[in-house]
Amino acid sequence: MQTIGILGAGKLGITLAQIATKAGYQVLIASSKDPQAITLTIEVLAPTAQAVTSATAIAKSDVLILAMPLSHYKQVNRQAVKGKIIIDAMNYWWEVDGNRPELLDKTISTSELVQAYFKESIVIKALNHMGYHDLADESLLSDTANPLKKAIAIAGNQRKSINVVKKIIQAFGFDTVVLATLHDGIRLQPGTPAFGANVAEAELRAMIATTIPGEFQLGQHN
Repeated sequence: MQTIGILGAGKLGITLAQIATKAGYQVLIASSKDPQAITLTIEVLAPTAQAVTSATAIAKSDVLILAMPLSHYKQVNRQAVKGKIIIDAMNYWWEVDGNRPELLDKTISTSELVQAYFKESIVIKALNHMGYHDLADESLLSDTANPLKKAIAIAGNQRKSINVVKKIIQAFGFDTVVLATLHDGIRLQPGTPAFGANVAEAELRAMIATTIPGEFQLGQHN
């Protein structure tokens, strides 16, 4: 059993905790508050997950998911996550993150900025383009799942780590579409055809490939 740490106990973080526990993972979830502040919520909504401090979630997890506001990622101790696989499920929302020029550059993926900060970790962009309601409803682990399996896109630079994340997402009850580089994660961000997509693999591939026609290839390792 792998242990998944989730930083962020909002709607996305709790949804991912619910799915991950159903998939058989041990889940440690942390917020910016004391664990006791979210314990009751976790006990009710994701009863087999454990509310912990961020330090504990980082130290004891095999894979870490960032489900916090994007503007908060530099609050994470980058030495503590050295060597870990980090799934970046964050998106830039000015209403939450404020006006941050460094996050407005549409020529790079925000996950590249996250990777630049966590220099000694492996950042993989995933679980950001589908809304939390759809993640909860469309996972094949859900009682309400559509028989047509839906797909989640993954963008990263390291094949071995991408394969780890791919297995996790498949265990979550989704197909996967792998993009060739972390930079290509720009195709999964707000304002793109793929953002908000709740579709099967073939349709998601088409959405991604038509974002900037002629300048993109899907990864060969999916």
